[in-house]
Amino acid sequence: MKLAILGSTGSIGTQALELLSVDETHPVVALSAGRNVALLAEQVRRFEPRYACVYGAPQAQQLAGLLGDNRDVEILHGANGLVACAAQSGAGCVLNALVGAVGLAPTLAALEAGLDVALANKESLVVGGALVRRALQRSSAKLIPVDSEHSALWQLLAGRAPEEVERVWITASGGALRGWPVEKLKSATPKDVLQHPNWSMGSRITVDSATLVNKAFELIEARWLFELPFEKIRALIHPPSVVHGMVTLCDGAVLAHLGSPDMKMPIQYALSAPEHRPLPVPRLDWEGLTLGFSAVDVARYPAFETVLAAGRLGHTAPAALNAADEVLVERFLAGELPFTQISAGLEAVLQCYTPEPLSLASIERADRWARRQATLFARDTL
Repeated sequence: MKLAILGSTGSIGTQALELLSVDETHPVVALSAGRNVALLAEQVRRFEPRYACVYGAPQAQQLAGLLGDNRDVEILHGANGLVACAAQSGAGCVLNALVGAVGLAPTLAALEAGLDVALANKESLVVGGALVRRALQRSSAKLIPVDSEHSALWQLLAGRAPEEVERVWITASGGALRGWPVEKLKSATPKDVLQHPNWSMGSRITVDSATLVNKAFELIEARWLFELPFEKIRALIHPPSVVHGMVTLCDGAVLAHLGSPDMKMPIQYALSAPEHRPLPVPRLDWEGLTLGFSAVDVARYPAFETVLAAGRLGHTAPAALNAADEVLVERFLAGELPFTQISAGLEAVLQCYTPEPLSLASIERADRWARRQATLFARDTL
């Protein structure tokens, strides 16, 4: 099956290409990156896709210069380029590993073209879950989760009737600051926050792991992936990150999915399901294994409840919070905002926002409005 990989220079994209380097059953027909043009050029030379997409015209010119005249790839850029890579590249499956709401349009375009989507871009469902579900209802395509937690639940829920499921559980490592005293969190630096104890991820998602914004997004994602009400979806703090998801059935039985914290497992399974293929990742040490679960401490993770409140409000509220979070995390990483003000900024944005019915146009309006509000909040906090 031919693949298009959107976000090929990020953490998920590069790991997917590592897997494909030894698996020639999935030819790559399209790759996209943002501004990491040098790495994309290397990937284009290695995998020889028909299409390559970058952020804008300057990056397209840079990529053309790096590849030279001896190339057989069409270079695209911008949002239209992403949609073309997703829906018009000849791919049979689109691995969407983009970061942010920019991933929604390619997801919709691929599904509407009848193409399966292996989804690592959680924002597609966070900001546009209802739109994605409508596209799925009109299409024969499948939406395949790539996040480790949702991949686990997808496997545990396979073939089960909705009435069998009492509750699903998504685990959270707690992030890099999980052992810090709450009163010390305001002094955390970007270096502190980016030292995740278990996972190797991009900067924004690593910060979101420390605030638990990412986990709240994952609960919203699960609501749309599995068509479950929020009251059936729970999160637990689980520092070892070896239990990725659990399902409590109506008779009290609990099914759990365990594995080493390595994203290559859910990436490979998304591309090979329902078949599990050999993979040289660390195996669990059962004799030395300890689990340990705890409830989410709202005093430590106030942003978790704020983002969930937006999810329950629905419509464009999650889109507004996602955009605000992008801005606030950028300001924190730039050293312009204290860590604890990320959650304060999200609460301030939600308190003054009135959600609109969901459409691509209303999502864009919510995104622009929330970015302005978050920028003003960050400026006033200095």
